[in-house]
Amino acid sequence: MRNRTDLPQPGADLPLRPAALPIVGVTTEQDAVGALNDSVLAIRASEGDEDAFAVLVRRHSSRLIALAQHLLGNRADAEDAVQDAFISAWRRLPEFRHSASFSTWMYRIVTNGCLNALRRRPHPLPLDTVPEPAAADANSSPPKVAETDAAAAALTQALLALGPDLRVCWVLRELHGLHYEEIAHVVGSSEQTVRGRLFRARRALMEAMRPWR
Repeated sequence: MRNRTDLPQPGADLPLRPAALPIVGVTTEQDAVGALNDSVLAIRASEGDEDAFAVLVRRHSSRLIALAQHLLGNRADAEDAVQDAFISAWRRLPEFRHSASFSTWMYRIVTNGCLNALRRRPHPLPLDTVPEPAAADANSSPPKVAETDAAAAALTQALLALGPDLRVCWVLRELHGLHYEEIAHVVGSSEQTVRGRLFRARRALMEAMRPWR
């Protein structure tokens, strides 16, 4: 991830400081801050409490980077996307009205950033380019074959071949366990639209992975 400088007051247009990363040797006061729930931390952060915002960053970074990596396809881009998302969140904290959880709000910021990045990329390869599996050992069971690195790579390629809108709904539902209502809030669509995208994504992935079953 890129270097950071000091945090400005919420709403200002500057990047994050190192304190937003995991802190080594936290104090008793910082331990107490870390015990607060997201809603209280977000309120304190919106009032300029950098330690509160640092806890939120530490608490949610891993899942957000995993989300961005599933959407963008590589770790470096994912880390940059999440850093940009936290910078945006810090600037926009005065706008956060707690109509959704802080985590859902962050999912939305990260997702929007990733979708914008994906739409600037060249079109992905079609799903029919997903490689065929190698001949399985006669003693191998289908579940064991499906768990091979090659099968995982094929699924990743099939996922990256989906359109961004389908991919994000599938990732949020199947890999991050969000409910349909939460996904609808994240992507800014209706639950019916989310269900339709999930249906199309699942059907496309099942077809692409048919040789591996």
